[in-house]
Amino acid sequence: MNRIEKSKEKFKQLFGEGVPGTHATDPDFQDILGHFIFGEVFYQGNLDDKQRELITLVVLATNQTLPQLKAHVSAALNVGLTPVEIKEAVYQCAPYIGFPKTLNAINEVNEVFKAKNIALPVESQKTVDEDNRFRKGLATQVEIFGDVIKKMQESAPSNQKHMQEYLSAFCFGDFYTRDGLDLKTRELLTLCIISALGGAEGQVKAHVQGNINVGNDKETLITAITHCLPYMGFPRTLNTLACINEIIPEN
Repeated sequence: MNRIEKSKEKFKQLFGEGVPGTHATDPDFQDILGHFIFGEVFYQGNLDDKQRELITLVVLATNQTLPQLKAHVSAALNVGLTPVEIKEAVYQCAPYIGFPKTLNAINEVNEVFKAKNIALPVESQKTVDEDNRFRKGLATQVEIFGDVIKKMQESAPSNQKHMQEYLSAFCFGDFYTRDGLDLKTRELLTLCIISALGGAEGQVKAHVQGNINVGNDKETLITAITHCLPYMGFPRTLNTLACINEIIPEN
């Protein structure tokens, strides 16, 4: 199949029968979009459609492109993602984009679920409590980044130690420890989220190394960032690609 045929097949798989509304008003633009995203990008690299839709969801949530997010919630269900997996991907955005934007995204997810008679709330994936969220979060941090985390906490100025504690208990304790998505998936999604933010190259580099530490290889990272390209543009994609190449140089 050529890329036009591939795009038609993939679009039907994701969204069903029908034609995007923009095809009537902006057919040239819709063809460029559709042929590139669904005829090329979706076929590049080593990720399956479930992984690709999770990445799409978090990038659209980060960018607050909510109409497209809503459409891709349906697409995510169509390729076999569960309501829990979809919710967990969106929840994973919160430490990086903040609660208000995450709540906006959650609202879009809930509207789709309600329209499809998916019961809310979905089953809780919480695994920590008030007594162990810091300890378990710190253990997850160390698993991803190594003992440098403990050194960072020890060396933080007294008036900034709370920030390191928040990272362990909130970012990693409240979110990374949840069931529903495995650690490799959460870390890959985090790389995509902070890449889509832009201006966070220091954190991008740290999470490139974190991804390698949990078992996501360079090919997977390049594929993931390539999949982000249509949704966040070339500048942020190329910035992240430079970070990947700096941490994992080509042979």
